[in-house]
Parts: sequence; structure tokens; C-alpha cells
Amino acid sequence: MTKKDGTPYFRSSITFRGKHISLGSFSRAEDANGAYLEAGELLADQGLFPDNYTPVFLSFGKCITLMNFRDNLLYIKNPIYVKNKFFFYYYSQDIAYTFDIDDLFYYASHKIMKRGRHLFVADYGMQVNILNRYGIRNFAVEGRDFYFANGDNRDFRYANVICVNPYFGVTRIREEGTFRYLAKIHIKGNYIVGTYESALLAAIAYNKAVDVVKKQGIQKNYAYNYIDGMSPSDYAALYSDCKISQKLYHLIS
Repeated sequence: MTKKDGTPYFRSSITFRGKHISLGSFSRAEDANGAYLEAGELLADQGLFPDNYTPVFLSFGKCITLMNFRDNLLYIKNPIYVKNKFFFYYYSQDIAYTFDIDDLFYYASHKIMKRGRHLFVADYGMQVNILNRYGIRNFAVEGRDFYFANGDNRDFRYANVICVNPYFGVTRIREEGTFRYLAKIHIKGNYIVGTYESALLAAIAYNKAVDVVKKQGIQKNYAYNYIDGMSPSDYAALYSDCKISQKLYHLIS
């Protein structure tokens, strides 16, 4: 076959257990044949696994797909290998992320991407941080806003990802041996709203601070904290009672 510019290329494929599997396109016939032979070896030898195999002609992701289909009869285009109650998503040959089996359908159809230290998927045309699935905000800080129970920051099983602080403008701090929650709002710099006994109170205080600074003429696109499971009357009572810094009432617009 030839490309639009006239360059020849060769496609390789294999059929296994009644499924026709494309192995990719190659610039040389020898490489296409090598990919076919390599795929046949992978599908025939159940002793070959991601941690003991280095591909020659196939991409590493395609090798994972073939191994998973060989062992689990699940053909998944993304580089996923399924175990009993969890699965591995291979970002690369050296990096594998662990997820609960409940997330298999999602990651089978969403490719994980990386920008800096943040992991994303493309969802409805937007880049969505995978930590959002755990109630963790974008750009939350590991060790402060969330942590991994077993210390492995590649293990994204739900029992292992512990969200300490799901709210905007709130930071957990330690005072005199106990945890308290500091609310801050950014205007031109960070203003302290107050320190509170719970993350919930700090989140409501932050919302109140947003309302106050907007009334002072500060026009910024602040996000409000959504308080789940609370009636409007209970929220209003806490909102009314919570104290915030008096400095916020005297800002010059």
C-alpha cells in the first residue's frame, strides 16, 4: 500500500480466537512480518508478561492489549491488563497505574495523558484531572489535601486515595497537636479569612468571604464550595454564624 505522497507502507494483522487484530503499519515488509511473528509468540506463550517482555516490532501498548486478550478474552485498545479485582493501566513500560475493576469501562475508553505531575483524560472535549473522580480539586497538593494510604502514588484504588480537603480556599493545618482548617482567599495576594474547627466550616467561611469581596467591587471569577447533603436552612445558619476577618469588609474597590 502507498501513502498520499507515494511512500509505500505495510500493514500487519493477526487473527486470534476469531478476532481480527490490527498490529499497525510499518515502513518495511520485514518489520510487518516481524510484528506478526511477535504477536503470535505473545498470544501463544502465557509466560510472557509486561514485567518480563520488551517488544521488538510491536509498540508496548499493543503488547499489553494482546496479553490481556490472551489471558482475559477482553480486547481493550488502551494498554490495560486486568487482574481479579483491579487492573493495571500502563502509561509506559516503566510506569503502571492501578485502578479498581469498577473503573475498567471508563479507562478502556479514556486514554491517560500527563502534563507535569498531573494525570488527565480527554472527556467531552476537556482535559479532566483523574483525581476529580475522588473528590480532589485540580492542583490539590499531595500530602496536604490528599494522600495515598499505602504510600504508592500510582495506586488509584478508591480505598487507597484519601481526600483530606475537598474544598476551595481551605488548608488543613496543625495547631497545638490538633488539626484545624485555614480559609484563605486570593485577591492580589492571599488574605486569611479565619481558622476553623472543621473543613466544612472553613468552606462556608470561604464562600462568605467571596460574597463580601464581591460586594466590595472585586471582580474575579471565584469558585464557590458546594456543600453536599446540607439543607438550605442549615447552611444559612452556619453561614450567618461563621466569623470572617474584618479586613475583608474594608477593602478598597
